[in-house]
Amino acid sequence: MQQIAAEHNLAETAFVVRETQGWRIRWFTPATEVPLCGHATLASAYVLFEVYGEPGQRLEFLSRSGPLSVTREGGLLWLDFPLRSPRRQADAEQVAQILGARVVDLQGANELLAVLESEQAVRDCRPDLAALAKLPWPGVIVTARGERHDFVSRYFAPAIGIDEDPVTGSTHCCLTPYWAQQLDKQQLSAYQCSARGGALFCRLEGERVKIGGHARLIASGHLHLE
Repeated sequence: MQQIAAEHNLAETAFVVRETQGWRIRWFTPATEVPLCGHATLASAYVLFEVYGEPGQRLEFLSRSGPLSVTREGGLLWLDFPLRSPRRQADAEQVAQILGARVVDLQGANELLAVLESEQAVRDCRPDLAALAKLPWPGVIVTARGERHDFVSRYFAPAIGIDEDPVTGSTHCCLTPYWAQQLDKQQLSAYQCSARGGALFCRLEGERVKIGGHARLIASGHLHLE
């Protein structure tokens, strides 16, 4: 699986297999296996529903991060992921130097979360990727209040083989509780403003985060293993 992911050279490659209690899912970057991935899970559910004809409106996945589900609701696919509560971190000045941007708040959960002063600052962020890869975190999320959305973000993870991820569902497990508290609302609209960015719909429900999005099939084929 790691060799296939390296050959694909995409941010994550998902692998699914049927088990008694549901579908086992694993995710790999070109360099390593990761414990959680949102957009590859959403894409996997789309393929199982639309290509392989899985019945019903809900799929159950077994993963390294525990049980996960994807539900079809009103034209969207909704991920049900565990909440990751961020905590205040020190060293904001060091992180600001690496990001080349002013950091107004620095939090951490499974990833480092750097809050910048504006959406434009997030869009303009050009981090020192070599320095960023040396931090003791898998990756760094940069985020700010949005202009058309409640918040925007980008995600850089060169330490695990991803200079920048286009859209990252798993980072919204900590982005959603952070911005829910800042904005005093449980339902939020988000946009990951990478070059291949996308919109996400987020709901905070107790200790879970619901993340909704669209999927589209753009290619299919066969792998020949030797």
